[in-house]
Amino acid sequence: MTNPIELGARSGLGDLHRVERHDAAVFDLRMRRDAAAREVPDWEALREHAAAVKAHTLDHLDTYLEEFEARASQAGAVVHWASDAAALQRIVGDLMEERGVHRVVKSKSMLTEECELNTALEARNIQVVDTDLGERIVQLRHESPSHIIVPAIHCSREEIGELFHRHMGTPRGETDPERLTRAARRNLRSHFLAAQAAITGVNLAVAESGSIVVVTNEGNADLGMSLPRLHVACVGIEKLIPRMEDLPVFLRLLARSATGQPISAYTSVVTGPRPGAELHIVLVDNGRAALLGQERHRSALACIRCGACLNTCPVYRRAGGHAYPGPIPGPIGAVLAPAMRPDGASLPHASSLCGSCTAVCPIRIDLHDQLLAWRHDTNRPRSAASLAARMAAWLMARPRWFRFAGRLARGFWPLASRRFPGNPAGGWLRTRELPPHPGPSFSARWHRERGAD
Repeated sequence: MTNPIELGARSGLGDLHRVERHDAAVFDLRMRRDAAAREVPDWEALREHAAAVKAHTLDHLDTYLEEFEARASQAGAVVHWASDAAALQRIVGDLMEERGVHRVVKSKSMLTEECELNTALEARNIQVVDTDLGERIVQLRHESPSHIIVPAIHCSREEIGELFHRHMGTPRGETDPERLTRAARRNLRSHFLAAQAAITGVNLAVAESGSIVVVTNEGNADLGMSLPRLHVACVGIEKLIPRMEDLPVFLRLLARSATGQPISAYTSVVTGPRPGAELHIVLVDNGRAALLGQERHRSALACIRCGACLNTCPVYRRAGGHAYPGPIPGPIGAVLAPAMRPDGASLPHASSLCGSCTAVCPIRIDLHDQLLAWRHDTNRPRSAASLAARMAAWLMARPRWFRFAGRLARGFWPLASRRFPGNPAGGWLRTRELPPHPGPSFSARWHRERGAD
């Protein structure tokens, strides 16, 4: 039976034009990241510093969570604790119902996607409108985000134009990005003005002051926080940093790693509610504490959701985000999925282990090492991959058989690389191209040249 991951990958790879467009668009973000990093003389020192801060925070997370709760409460916020997705849904839903809220605007939040908050609120007859442009597009398409930073990167301008024609009345065939953006802004403005509450994610939370930090490029979160009386901020417990003086380090890394900008357009530090308003902060576990207890994999909690690993990953760039179960695609999603989702155990096996994700991670998370460790942890003894690995180990331990197998493979190479009915490698070759024939082995060339002396 075909699993959902394979179905998602096949769907993404079926349109070669879409694959090439997605690959180019995502890799452009990688190139922008590289250019931005080269402009910072102390870039590697920043990465080292951020990694040390996050490691220290995770080692003392219980202490910093208590400090954050105390400081946020002193500043006038109400702090709630959610052990899992159901608890977050209940807390937020009850807050809305108690205040008679039926219309909510929400800024981009991977945590609320993870916890399926929109669906839970809509089941209570509460309208939720995502106000980030990319999130609004995938919401109208009834899809999940395909990227952490640019959730609609899988969509073409033609598809977005047709979507806006149906939902916003734009002219049919409109594909100009500026005019489409203006149409979305007009449409969203009415939702902002009618909203009775705002929900935001949080990029970072500062323990010493009880502050939350929200970083955007569109200002949608700021407008949402400013207009309605009720603001609910959903925070993963791993988002904490100890001090305000640590914040600039992460802000310098985040924007450059995500989009290649020196800094995001809007960075809001919120400490307590504004006069006459309410600020509720929900600290969410949802499997994070359990992951914190896994010494080998706990460093994945240091992720700041910049998306840099997605932009460089050759597997993600080809397959797209919808080939991954859950809201977090790419290498970081493949690392988190086995710990947080029962259907994510196979994701670490769908990786090239090239190490490019680790090389660009601003927090120096050893992503490729963790993928390899998850492969070991989730490997099935009778799986095809395990059998192939044991056969390869047996061959490599026997030089004569290894050389014979090499000659055999070289002889069958032209046949194996062809796509023809009945080729057992046909399914694998549909989405891959074999490299050119390698020619004689080094050993064969060595013996031939020595014999010529």
